[in-house]
Amino acid sequence: MSSIEIGNPQNYIYALIPVFCAVILLMSLLKKRRILDAMRIGIRTRFKITRLVLMVSGICLMFAALLGPQKLEGFTEIRTQGLDIYLLIDTSNSMRVQDVQPDRIGRAKRIADILMNNLKGDRIGLIPFSSEAYVQMPLTDDYDMARMFLDVVDTKMVGNGGTDFGPAVRLAYESFDEARGADKVMIILSDGEDRNSSEPDVLEQINDSRLRVYTIGIGTEEGGKIPIYSIDEVTVLGYIYDDEYNDIISKLQTSGLKKLAADSGGKYYESTASGIEINALIDDMATLKRDSQNVKRINNYTQLYQYFLGFGLLLFLAGYFLPETGRVK
Repeated sequence: MSSIEIGNPQNYIYALIPVFCAVILLMSLLKKRRILDAMRIGIRTRFKITRLVLMVSGICLMFAALLGPQKLEGFTEIRTQGLDIYLLIDTSNSMRVQDVQPDRIGRAKRIADILMNNLKGDRIGLIPFSSEAYVQMPLTDDYDMARMFLDVVDTKMVGNGGTDFGPAVRLAYESFDEARGADKVMIILSDGEDRNSSEPDVLEQINDSRLRVYTIGIGTEEGGKIPIYSIDEVTVLGYIYDDEYNDIISKLQTSGLKKLAADSGGKYYESTASGIEINALIDDMATLKRDSQNVKRINNYTQLYQYFLGFGLLLFLAGYFLPETGRVK
C-alpha cells in the first residue's frame, strides 16, 4: 500500500512558523476580545474563530508543502556497468611534506575526490595504509558515503612507521568480490617511499590477469622536510630528524610505484597541480571490462506538494476574506 513520504525532511524547522503565526493570531483575537469587554460591547465570536481556524490551517498546509510530500508509486530497475576500484592512500608521516599544495596527503585526497566525481556505476572502496593497512570502507556505489570516509583520512590513521605496499595490496586483493566479472582495479596514491617492503613481489605472487594497478606519485624530486604538528594540527613545532639530528628530506620515489604498475599491466602517473593525470587515468580505465550484473532500484514518486500548497492557500484566503459580522449584544 502506497503511503505519503517526506521528500525534504531538512525543512522541518519551518514547521515552527505556522505555530508562531497561530500564536500571533490568537493573541490578536484575545486582545480584541478584552477591548470589547472593557467597552461593554458584546459581539458573537463565531466568525472570528472560524477565520482563525481557516487561516491557521491554510498556513500549516502551505508550510507542509515545503516538506515535499510525495507518494511512492513503485520503482525502476536500472542495470549499470562498472568496475570494482580500491583507492589505497598512503598515510605515512612523509605524506605531510608540503612540497605540493596543500601537502601530499591533501593532494592525494583531492585526487581521490575528483576520481569519485567521475565514476559512473563503479564501486569504490578505501584502504589507508602505511606500515599496516585496513579497509576503512568496503566496496560501495554510495559516493556520498565514500566522500565522508575520505574526508577523515589523515596521517594518524594507520601505524607510525614508513610505507609498506605489500600488506595494503594483498588486503585490497582479498577484499574484492570474486563473484563479479568486472576487472579489479587498485589506485595507489603515495610518495613511493617504501622503506619497509615486506613483499616486494606481491603482485607476482597474486598473479591475477584481471587485476590492474594504477599508481600516482605525489611529491617532488627536490622533496621537503617532514613537519611535526601541535595537537591542534595547525602549528609546526619542528621537523623529523635522523640519529645525527639532521632534518630528514623526503623525496618522491618512483621506482616502487612504477614496478607495481608494470607488474599488473597498469600505468604510473605523476601528480600535477593541473590534475591532467586524473583525466589520463580515467581514459585508461575506460578500456577495462565492466560488470553488468549491478542492478540499482530507483523509486518513482508522485509529488503532492502542489495539492498541499493549493488547498492551504484556498483555506487561508477563505479565512482572510470571511466578513467579521455578528450581532451586537
